[in-house]
Amino acid sequence: MAWSFYPLGDSAVLVEFGQSISAKIHKEIRAAVHRIEQDPFPGFIECVPSFAAISVFYDLAALRIPERNRTAFGHVCSILRDKLMPTGDGQHAESTRIIDIPVCYGGEFGPDLGHVAELNGLSEEGVVSIHAGGQYLVYAIGFAPGFPYLGGMPDTIAAPRKKTPRLRIPAGSVGIAGSQTGIYPIETPGGWQIIGRTPLELFRPGDSPPTLLQSGDYIRFCPIGPEEYRRLRGMQP
Repeated sequence: MAWSFYPLGDSAVLVEFGQSISAKIHKEIRAAVHRIEQDPFPGFIECVPSFAAISVFYDLAALRIPERNRTAFGHVCSILRDKLMPTGDGQHAESTRIIDIPVCYGGEFGPDLGHVAELNGLSEEGVVSIHAGGQYLVYAIGFAPGFPYLGGMPDTIAAPRKKTPRLRIPAGSVGIAGSQTGIYPIETPGGWQIIGRTPLELFRPGDSPPTLLQSGDYIRFCPIGPEEYRRLRGMQP
């Protein structure tokens, strides 16, 4: 395995595992994060995984740098090279969570469902069937607290971002941008094509961890009707 190391200012290192998005690279990243977090070096703060890289943050003042290393960057890179190397005892045991995400598609909850259907020569029901027909791997959490970057959406329902983003996207909105799909965890501006909404809360600041979804999870979208949506949200009929 060959890794590329880049400095992120004076308190972080970016470790690049490759140039593509793949389940294989994601698995290597998950195993590497586990090894680093299980045996943290002096000054370690946290690992932040993405599609094909890890950002490793550290406290510059807490590093124990031997004299032979001239820079903090070089010191941390030497530590990480050892920690990234597989130990030979197999992958760490990790249970895979599969989480069902109920979604009310179309109507007031999915104003762009018809547009996505028209772009792809499908009916609205066809888009829903395809979107809810598989499992999606959570590669990373980012953009907004609890926002999942998902892999696995078929290109048959791909749609470009809006030329003019909306100023307000309701929390729970399920959208498509290019060949990706995602869920807005909080109300925020956004340019994704909104095809539905989930009643689940993805960002839960009072919980630990504060996000419903985590890197490495798989999710399934489960279609529900407006009445079920309102019931799950605790709304009056």
